[in-house]
Amino acid sequence: MMDDATIEAIADELLEAGRSRVPIPRLTARYPEMTVEDSYAVQRLWRHRNEDAGRKLVGRKIGLTSRAMQQATGITEPDYGAIFDDMVLETGCSVAWDQYSHPRVEVELAFVLKKDLTGPGCTIFDVLNATDYVVPALEILDSRIEMADRTFVDTIADNAAMGAMVVGGNPVRPDAVDLRWISAILYKNQTVEETGVAAGVLDHPAAGVHWLANKIAAHRDGLKAGDIILAGSFTRPLWVSRGDTIHADYGPLGAITCRFD
Repeated sequence: MMDDATIEAIADELLEAGRSRVPIPRLTARYPEMTVEDSYAVQRLWRHRNEDAGRKLVGRKIGLTSRAMQQATGITEPDYGAIFDDMVLETGCSVAWDQYSHPRVEVELAFVLKKDLTGPGCTIFDVLNATDYVVPALEILDSRIEMADRTFVDTIADNAAMGAMVVGGNPVRPDAVDLRWISAILYKNQTVEETGVAAGVLDHPAAGVHWLANKIAAHRDGLKAGDIILAGSFTRPLWVSRGDTIHADYGPLGAITCRFD
């Protein structure tokens, strides 16, 4: 386990990288002994520093839950990060492209909870029972650490690469549709770039949510009523450039559009 001073120093580096938009050198190149637990310790301290600065925690993201994402990254275990209030954008928004480093977009579903969820022992049925509604969402991936050769350990410390999310479309109750068969078509500048089905996320988009509740229970943490949980991408990440327009068509669940300016 890394000592507290090193964890603090890394968290401070990441805070500064978020402000300056200059990614820091890869952590695993500088700290080859760094473990997954070390990374989550960095992330927790980074999160608390942000909360102390006035940002409000409104939910969590789950990453690397689909085969598409695992094959794109070479990583086979999910991870998670924090969502703050200023990360939640609405469809139709203009996104400041230079506010992010290496922005990419993913197609997801967001679960909004009406009850607390805590592990261990949380099941998919507990998740569905605790969910108020499910709504289409895009995740904007960011990177405060250099991209080249980064590992799972780097990504976790970097708040699981969470930049922002765009919410839109039609909210639905979790029993109103077959969540596994929700599908989406992702366009960039009127060209279809990716398609996907929500079952690509661990066979059911709610599966990542109960994984998360059980995972954070080890740190005496839980999910709260009102939390937004980004359940994981069912497409590969799509690189975006300044001026790109992104449109995600979820069929009966509506659509999300945003532009990177």
